[in-house]
Amino acid sequence: MYDIIIIGAGSAGISAYKQAVKHTDNILIINHGPWDTTCARVGCMPSKLLISSANRLHDAQTLENVGIQANLKVDTSNVMSRVRKYRDHFTSAVLEDVNSWKDKHKINGIASFIDKSTIQVNNQTYQAKSFILAVGSEPRRNEEWEKIGNRLLTSDTIFELEQLPQSIAVIGSGSIATELAEALYHLGVEVTIFSRSSHIAIATSPKIQSLIQENFNQKLNIHFETTPTSLTKEKEWVCVKYKNRENQNEEEIKVEYVLNATGRTSLLSSLKLENIESSFSDIKNLPIDNSTKQLKNYPIFIVGDAYTTTPVQHEASYEGKISVNNCLSYPNVNDKKTYPPLSIVFSSPEIAVVGKSYKQLKDAEHKFTVGFASYTDQGRATVLGKNIGGIEVYFDSTTQELLGAEIYVTEAEHLAHLLAWSLSEKANLKQLLSKPYYHPTLEEGLRTSLRDAYSQLKSSD
Repeated sequence: MYDIIIIGAGSAGISAYKQAVKHTDNILIINHGPWDTTCARVGCMPSKLLISSANRLHDAQTLENVGIQANLKVDTSNVMSRVRKYRDHFTSAVLEDVNSWKDKHKINGIASFIDKSTIQVNNQTYQAKSFILAVGSEPRRNEEWEKIGNRLLTSDTIFELEQLPQSIAVIGSGSIATELAEALYHLGVEVTIFSRSSHIAIATSPKIQSLIQENFNQKLNIHFETTPTSLTKEKEWVCVKYKNRENQNEEEIKVEYVLNATGRTSLLSSLKLENIESSFSDIKNLPIDNSTKQLKNYPIFIVGDAYTTTPVQHEASYEGKISVNNCLSYPNVNDKKTYPPLSIVFSSPEIAVVGKSYKQLKDAEHKFTVGFASYTDQGRATVLGKNIGGIEVYFDSTTQELLGAEIYVTEAEHLAHLLAWSLSEKANLKQLLSKPYYHPTLEEGLRTSLRDAYSQLKSSD
């Protein structure tokens, strides 16, 4: 009997293995498919490579903002070749690490549970004292849309295009859809977005969401609260039919490709968890502790984007690590997640939510104060020619402790990290205002939002 069996070798599974092997040699990791990560192969890294090229081109095309004119030539086949080149570089680094592991620790195959302590792989059974389930996810499928064949792309397949198309319809408006849609637009693709919701990406604040939509509506044709009624392949085109939200008339557009970016679904169903408890057949409502990732009271921990509301790499790696500690100390499950929530969308400008979002605070009826700063006339942003968007910071109205923030400004990733670290330290408004703010920097805009919150709290005293 193994001490720990890990199922899945993505970001969470690899992190779990590295932590487990420090404590025991009696472990097994099972994986079906590539022994690398979603992040490196089809997620974070290839998408950021595409976005990097797109942002460079966009900056060059908007050089008039800083008084420069230039003529540009773009060959998107070179862009896509670069994406794959460095994608392969990142995945090879992961595979090199995995190949250094002991062969006796690794099995290729599809695992499924027979009972709470036994799994089956390749017609062989294995038992363990504890399990870490890190099977990951896959793009959400739509069988009706798949009838258009290779004209339907997902975030797993788009990076295999030899060159970018002239036009594309993007179905979805979440983080992945937002990043790819804007990047494609900046690279010269005519983009139409169909969004089931009335929002773009992760921002929940009405003011921040309004700033995002104001910018995106200048670039992209967006149909909110609209899902295509049909996709039909017509020679080299795809006919996308939909109902106009305003008049309910059926309309259509023709595009070269359709990108299904409606999210990802967990691969947990392949594990046959119902053989542990019949109620576990309902994958969407598994009794999983959000802090420890434990499945009910079993020595089973589900980590990464197999079951999460925060499908981000650093969370997956962190969960893999703490799950090992909990496996080894079971039944004393004490190691809990302590990272403050941090989500970033690499749009232009970037979108970030740190800690509690505006909606979460409103839904919880938390009494909080909002500090706001516009970046349309912020000094450093104006110097850069990227004076778009704004930032909101949220403070407890009684204790003045920082609760969260929503951001839509250039280089938001850096402000988001500063605020996440501040949340970890349970910083309050007075402490944040006492920090140095170099001039001229984007951080001065953060200080403006802090001062706005301070003035409101002071006037309410």
